[in-house]
Amino acid sequence: MQEKLLERILVTTTELKEKIILGLDLEDLSVDEIADDMPLFGDDGLGLDSVDAIEITLILEKEFGVKVKNVEESANIFATPETLVKYINENK
Repeated sequence: MQEKLLERILVTTTELKEKIILGLDLEDLSVDEIADDMPLFGDDGLGLDSVDAIEITLILEKEFGVKVKNVEESANIFATPETLVKYINENK
């Protein structure tokens, strides 16, 4: 019974951003500096690259037990912290 309750707990964008900051060694950033709708990749966002995308994929699997099954959708899934959290919560 308790296990089912834990499965229903939704991941927050704050929790995800904390994991990304730790996992990617972005110590010069705080959770507050990353907006929920900030692009993770590209010059007008956080500026992450393809290596960071691999690391985030590993974070999703290790920390949240979620795998990205459809590679074609990964650009949409990895667009912002908000889209990532939505994907995590829908696929937990």
